[in-house]
Amino acid sequence: MRVGALRSIRALCVIVGIALAQSAFAATLTSLDVKHAGGTTALEFDLAGKPDTNVFALDNPARLVADFSDTRKVGAIEAAASKSALIKAVRSGPRNQNDLRVVIDLSHVVTFEVAPIRKIGSDGYRLEVVLEGGGSDEGDPIEAIIRSRENAATEALAKRSSSATTPRASSSTRQPAVTHPRRDIVVVVDAGHGGKDPGAVGPHGVYEKTVVLQMAKRLAAKFNAAPGFKAYLTRDRDVFIPLRGRTRIARDRHADFFVSLHADAARSSSARGSSVFALSQHGATSESARWLAKSENNSDLIGGVGGDLSLDDKDEMLRGVLLDLSMTATINDSLAAGTDVFRQIERVNRIRHGRVEQAGFVVLKSPDIPSLLVETGFITNPSEERLLQQASHQQQLMNAVYAGIRAHFERQPPPDSLLAWQRDQARGGARDEYRVSAGDTLSSIAGRFNVSILALKQANRLSSDVLRVGQILNIP
Repeated sequence: MRVGALRSIRALCVIVGIALAQSAFAATLTSLDVKHAGGTTALEFDLAGKPDTNVFALDNPARLVADFSDTRKVGAIEAAASKSALIKAVRSGPRNQNDLRVVIDLSHVVTFEVAPIRKIGSDGYRLEVVLEGGGSDEGDPIEAIIRSRENAATEALAKRSSSATTPRASSSTRQPAVTHPRRDIVVVVDAGHGGKDPGAVGPHGVYEKTVVLQMAKRLAAKFNAAPGFKAYLTRDRDVFIPLRGRTRIARDRHADFFVSLHADAARSSSARGSSVFALSQHGATSESARWLAKSENNSDLIGGVGGDLSLDDKDEMLRGVLLDLSMTATINDSLAAGTDVFRQIERVNRIRHGRVEQAGFVVLKSPDIPSLLVETGFITNPSEERLLQQASHQQQLMNAVYAGIRAHFERQPPPDSLLAWQRDQARGGARDEYRVSAGDTLSSIAGRFNVSILALKQANRLSSDVLRVGQILNIP
């Protein structure tokens, strides 16, 4: 009897000890949820209490680790793995006695961004970690590397843009945007060759420089007749302009887009059809090296429309990251727009190749201006030479180029453009707005307004974490 009583007392002591130990924890991890939007996967850790956290990634194999100080786990979080093909498994266990470690095994390497812990409900908190390279298309390891470069450049630029840490503003100190600029989207149209450079010559003596100038004027007129667009020509007469001089004109005009028109040539007179080119990765790599040369830094800028950024005061590593980021984003934009142009041209003319091609053309090498080169047809083909002289055929081709570029900007308009404002009005108008300042990141803005990174990206249809100074964000 005494032995049984003693055992009961010991069991009671164990139970009480466990209860006391559990009550001593500062926080409790109650659930882990997984949500998708575009190419991102958001992990939402819900907690009772607010612990210190540390999130980091490990490779070989790919893992994401989240440490929570003085925290215990209740309930099952392992089921989160079933909500995404990106997540292979979720494991957790104690660390340093009172701390909790959660390990998420991933199918491939991703980049991530951690938002500040925010309060939810009366006594709950949420830690959000957004993974780039997952989501509906489950990402691509190469795309994840690109995202990693983007994140590194954004964070590096943020650190250099602010000489001191700025205290986080509360939601009551929102900085509203000024009146929407509703500016025109600037398109620079380049007629290839000119002056002493005739370009290709057709079998009946038609010069490439002549027909592409005619088409360039038609394309510029088409844009200038459309509200929300403004077009400029690199040349409006028969003059010679060096290749890099053409991209300089685009930079001086603060172009959102650059399109260069040409007429192809081949030894065989039977070759025919149109082609659309964007910059190749090899061309981007060689151009980055040129821009990084000391002689270039004094005169060349990156940063796009209204956001020119000198590289003079940046160290070598940061210059390389910024240029890599800019080139990568520009090539992606160019390919997206090129696909739209390609689809429009194939409706009115034979296509030479079945996709947007990539090459190292000098006129496509601006680091921050999406650019395309359109080969309108083969001037060395007798039938296409005749077509390229016809006003109706020229107009059909330029209508197609215009429609493709416009479709691209309707889908993804610059945030301060008239097209973006019209899109917001169609959605019922903007809610709260915020204008991005130097040093801002998605995570800092999300923390400032107590919203999730995922919600912020969804509200603004952002496909990456890259922000531009002056960009207007809708705050959900």
